[in-house]
Amino acid sequence: MTNYMDKDFKYENLEIVSKIKSDNYYINMARAWYFQNALYKKYNYAIKFIENRKLDTFTHNKAIQKSIESKVISMEKKNYLKSLKIKV
Repeated sequence: MTNYMDKDFKYENLEIVSKIKSDNYYINMARAWYFQNALYKKYNYAIKFIENRKLDTFTHNKAIQKSIESKVISMEKKNYLKSLKIKV
């Protein structure tokens, strides 16, 4: 996953992952981890998917949760992400 966040990064990959639809918990967790990683490494691209709610609610909120729990994301970004959680 991280290979696609560094030298092989393409915005289209975020689009592809955002469009995956599944009821499978593990697939959606993988999508959430992907977006958590993107929020760390490619924040300016990934945040648009969160702000525009391009992910299903589970994946959206899990990506935010995992980002908030992360030690590598700034407190400023964590506070902003908290404000974007979808209330269920």
